[in-house]
Amino acid sequence: MKKKMTIMDFKKFKEEGKKFSYVTAYDYTIASIVNESECEVILVGDSLGMIMLGYSGTTPVTMDDMVHHIRPVVKGAPQTFIIGDMPFGSYNVSKEQAIMNGNRLIKETGCDCIKLEGGVEMAETIAAMVKAGIPVMGHIGLTPQTATSLGGFRVQGGTPESAAQLIEDAKALEKAGCFSLVLECVPKGVAKSLTEAVKIPVLGIGAGPYVDCQVLVTQDLLGMYGEFKPKFVKLFKNIRKEMVEGLNEFHKETLEGTFPSNEYSFNAKVEGYELDTLYGGGTSK
Repeated sequence: MKKKMTIMDFKKFKEEGKKFSYVTAYDYTIASIVNESECEVILVGDSLGMIMLGYSGTTPVTMDDMVHHIRPVVKGAPQTFIIGDMPFGSYNVSKEQAIMNGNRLIKETGCDCIKLEGGVEMAETIAAMVKAGIPVMGHIGLTPQTATSLGGFRVQGGTPESAAQLIEDAKALEKAGCFSLVLECVPKGVAKSLTEAVKIPVLGIGAGPYVDCQVLVTQDLLGMYGEFKPKFVKLFKNIRKEMVEGLNEFHKETLEGTFPSNEYSFNAKVEGYELDTLYGGGTSK
């Protein structure tokens, strides 16, 4: 069984050049599967708005939604480091609001840290949260909650000016006390320079090979989400196809009457045997 990472391990892995991986989960079942894998980190992201709740984006997700989904993930993955995402509107009003909601997320769910979006403009808020005892992971580059103001879901840091700003954002988050940061949808050369510019781990999603950790949405890398697939996502397994095939086989055997066969049916009590148990066959007296 794998050993759960700690916040100190993030720094240690960076110093030792040790790579690690980071995926998503939004419920107990997926969390338990990730927990059996070698992946070290789970994010319960506000992407649950699209993947679990059917929204067109992340902005409608509430604190109640996040608490509801983080709790079962924590229960399902006790050997995995769990990050709780701060949804849009839960930390951008004031430092006091950010601290209150950060406290709530950790107290009510048991997650190991919180994550929020923003660079230089969020540094003072993050510093206040860290001072209050809340472990914070930053998130820069493409920030989905404010993607509209960035021109949509597009690669960030594509000009010298914007690349320099990303590095300044990363340094500001490090100075504010973030123990790590997510870097999303950034050219690999920019990601390499940024990763070398800070001492905290850089966790890349669509940021090329030179970051400290690779991040993907579980439903994307396992082919569960449907036709939409970003350029940076590799399909490691096509679970959706297998699930549909399994459901169709169940449907077919139901119509044919071949399921349930005797093997999957309970038998009446007969002389010399007890009635079938729920998970097994009849047993001899």
